[in-house]
Amino acid sequence: MPGEIRLYKGDRRLEFWVDGNLKNTYRAGLGFTPEGPKNREGDGRTPEGEYYICTKNLKSKFTLFLGISYPNADDALRGFERGIIDKEKLETIKLAISERRRPDWDTQLGGQIGIHGKGNSFDWTAGCVALNDEDIMALWDNTAIGDSVIIYA
Repeated sequence: MPGEIRLYKGDRRLEFWVDGNLKNTYRAGLGFTPEGPKNREGDGRTPEGEYYICTKNLKSKFTLFLGISYPNADDALRGFERGIIDKEKLETIKLAISERRRPDWDTQLGGQIGIHGKGNSFDWTAGCVALNDEDIMALWDNTAIGDSVIIYA
């Protein structure tokens, strides 16, 4: 049963759905500059768009880490059009997304964006989604690589 994570940035609310049924809701902390989509490394923004879980790291310094597939093809295209990445990097990212692999996280668009623990009481991350430790543990146990992550403004 594939899960789906829906994040509503404006409400700081993360929902976990399975087969069209809401299973749980969590309060979320965001990047230190939460408004608007992520554009580049260091902007402190949490991305907006359609992604998927592309990695799971149980040895994270942030308790547990569910990596999401940022940048997606749309993020990469915007970055290319703004001159942030070149055509080769654009194509590399698009191929990874089409194959549902982890895209290149070492670009000027930023990377290593995910959902992790260490607290949700304020917006403090470099662009990730932060949950309380017990919430990331519950989410971790019920998600798989490939599960959908949709992030709304």
